Amino acid sequence: MSPDRESISTLTDLRTVDQNRRGRAVRRAMVTVLTLFVVTGATGLLGVRTRTTTASTDAGGGYTLSVTHAWISRAGLDTPWQVTVTHPGGFDGPVTLATDVHYFSLFEAQGFTPEPDSETSGGRYVYQQFAPPPGDTLTVQFDAYIQPSSQHGEKAETALLIDGREMTRVAYRTRLVP
Repeated sequence: MSPDRESISTLTDLRTVDQNRRGRAVRRAMVTVLTLFVVTGATGLLGVRTRTTTASTDAGGGYTLSVTHAWISRAGLDTPWQVTVTHPGGFDGPVTLATDVHYFSLFEAQGFTPEPDSETSGGRYVYQQFAPPPGDTLTVQFDAYIQPSSQHGEKAETALLIDGREMTRVAYRTRLVP
């Protein structure tokens, strides 16, 4: 062999022991983070979380208004919104719900059950009027999912109106996560 070839070593470009340790530590940390993310997703912690917000009034005749809503959701997921109105002794006339119009802009709607008898929009609110149900409870469900283009949540209020008078109101918020 020539002297030039003998001076060339195949070990000159190898990483040091410290570089190998750092690389191994970074890989382990990344695998740990990825594992936590997968486990979190598998347990459903990244899905829809719901809350029920309730308000009652004795002065207004004992009406109770409850809104079950997502407080955390993601774009593309089915997201609940349900309003329950109770009144001991039933309802003598139509029941009107007034909800912030911008709240419904989060959703791709499939429809309300039951459908309102009438629906109007006046500035900040959508007003939905329902015929008096049999019994003491009116339940309205909104079948919808968060629009794929929605990036931010919304605050909202829903008010219960009887004969044009506000009986009670609840405030709530839906937050969106990526």
